[in-house]
Amino acid sequence: MKHIKAIFVILFLLLIVIVVAQNIPNLEKPVVFKLNLWFFDYQTPNIPLGFVAVVAFMIGVLSMGFLGIVERFQLKKQIKVLQGEVRAMDKELNSLRTTTVTPEVVNFEQTSEM
Repeated sequence: MKHIKAIFVILFLLLIVIVVAQNIPNLEKPVVFKLNLWFFDYQTPNIPLGFVAVVAFMIGVLSMGFLGIVERFQLKKQIKVLQGEVRAMDKELNSLRTTTVTPEVVNFEQTSEM
């Protein structure tokens, strides 16, 4: 399975290299972003489109990494809670196993269905 995954990763990276190599002139074109609000007017200098793509990709990677870390901490907390419940149930089960059964405690009803 590891080999198949590695082959798919290599093919995907090869596809990315081909797309970038074929679109270098387009990725070098300068782009200007404008933000016009009532109280704020901003315009960026000329930025290559490739740089914008890389920055957008990195912002996506960092935000997904942050969300993954948050989810991981939530799951660790849930695991601790569930382990506490398991310990409590295990303790209860062990106490029931060590309880001695005496005839006074158990009421036997003898029924004869012959």
